[in-house]
Amino acid sequence: MEIKPVAYYHTAIKGKFGLPRQAGVVGQLEGRIVLEKEYSSPDALRGMDGFDYLWLIWGFSLNKTSASQNSLTVRPPRLGGNERVGVFASRSPYRPNPLGLSSVKISSIDFVKAVIYVKGADLADGTPIYDIKPYLEYADAHTDIRSGFTDQTQWPALDVMVPEQIESSFTSCELESLIALLAQDPRPHYHDDPERIYGLLFGDKNVRFRVDGNMLTVVSIN
Repeated sequence: MEIKPVAYYHTAIKGKFGLPRQAGVVGQLEGRIVLEKEYSSPDALRGMDGFDYLWLIWGFSLNKTSASQNSLTVRPPRLGGNERVGVFASRSPYRPNPLGLSSVKISSIDFVKAVIYVKGADLADGTPIYDIKPYLEYADAHTDIRSGFTDQTQWPALDVMVPEQIESSFTSCELESLIALLAQDPRPHYHDDPERIYGLLFGDKNVRFRVDGNMLTVVSIN
């Protein structure tokens, strides 16, 4: 079977570093789905305004390799990158078929331009989307369930400090999304060097920060 993108996703996050580790974790993060020319018609979106959420099936386009028969286990960041689980018992981006599945909230729809504005995605800018389906609460929502190793592990949020002069470089919406992203601690879990400076590409800015204990401090932007 051959598949091709029906749309591309656009957002402030330009690379893998700093992406939310799951959809919905940073609900403030905005983005837009732009349909490809052959699907760019109000007809393709007819009825979508009756839904609040969508499922996106998309491609891990930033990965240069995928899982093979020789790598059927992965090391989830949630387990500190030290323990292995089966690739099909994880949401690792390194899979036999590099496809992702995410649920996103619809903000608004431009039927004329065939653009869907959404929040809460875990996709980078330029990600190809292969299919879009409505989220159905009666069929898709499951409560009081087990969630494997994520039930036993925690990912504590960081406190984020942004100097006032840097805050003024962002709109209020951008700043809210950026702080929520940084609070998720973009670093690999095995990194713990308070002097190390990291860079997160957010929009047209490289946000540079360091982490000491539970405090993340933005030190500069360029």
